Amino acid sequence: MDDGERNELYCKGIEYFNDCEYFEAHDEWEELWQAYHGDDRTFFQGLIQAAVCLHHFTNGNTRGAIKLYHSSRSYLLPYAPHHQGLDVARFLDQMTDCCREIIDSTEEYPVAEIPVDRLPEIELSDTLGA
Repeated sequence: MDDGERNELYCKGIEYFNDCEYFEAHDEWEELWQAYHGDDRTFFQGLIQAAVCLHHFTNGNTRGAIKLYHSSRSYLLPYAPHHQGLDVARFLDQMTDCCREIIDSTEEYPVAEIPVDRLPEIELSDTLGA
């Protein structure tokens, strides 16, 4: 996979993510993740899991959302503060703010609706820059 193909999948996934089409974002990034075997592979895996987290949350599967929130965070945190044009630290803060109610819950199956006013959004400063 060349840089142009990688960049196209990365950006298309971001577009879907920002349109709240989390499963579609997951599909784009998973295609990228499967074809890419470089140092950024776990970065892309973290984005995939963030998208699936919000997909689950949107569909009421809060237990699945919690699990994927934590795994996405563990994959992305080593890339903070910035990576691939993404302010990773800001994105992780936005994910935490969005998922706060379910991650702070002591219930095994927390009941909560995704806060549409606090959905994370990905803004790139430089697509290929670290």
